[in-house]
Amino acid sequence: MWVYTENMCTFLYRYFLIAVATCLPMAALARPVSFADSWMLMTMNDHSEYALQAMYSPAAQYAVGAQTEYLRDEETWIHSATYNRLLHRWNMPGSQANLFLLSGLGVADDHDDVGAAAFAGIEADWEDRRYYVLYQNRVIGSDVVEESFSQKARVGIAPYIGGYDDVHTWLMLQVDHHPEADDEIVVTPFVRMFNTTVLGELGVSDQGDVLFNFTYQM
Repeated sequence: MWVYTENMCTFLYRYFLIAVATCLPMAALARPVSFADSWMLMTMNDHSEYALQAMYSPAAQYAVGAQTEYLRDEETWIHSATYNRLLHRWNMPGSQANLFLLSGLGVADDHDDVGAAAFAGIEADWEDRRYYVLYQNRVIGSDVVEESFSQKARVGIAPYIGGYDDVHTWLMLQVDHHPEADDEIVVTPFVRMFNTTVLGELGVSDQGDVLFNFTYQM
């Protein structure tokens, strides 16, 4: 039979805070929804698009913001207001899994025509301090460009386990699938590094395109 004393409660509370602090660098960055009352500035650049996004999370369940992106194959700009939602989170001993809704509504501009555009998709991830798995998809509909579907998957491994203030490194592999593109499947190995509120990703695809992503959280 457990007898809860003040010292035991203090110990459990301190253990909980240490566990949360240890996991924050892993869990807080590079997700479409951050912790409550936080901002994220992101730039994403790869073989298919260049994008710049600013997101604000009023609560830990959703984030709102704005995004501008250039679709390279379509030679089209899309400027949109965005809304991301945490649909479910699974907290497990030593790991975490998440399911998100990603969405945006705005305008598309291909230099010859301007029209409405919208996108929606889902993102699912699982990670512990050593391994990482992600799946994401997106459908884009527009008056300017044809409807398109894309998806990607990521796997990663951390070669070492760092503390809260350390620089964390992940070796990762991304596979993109764009059914309508000339290069339907693109494989990109890359390195992810982050420290508390700053994350960077750098790699080169099998087509020779540079992947560069950067996230700053505040």
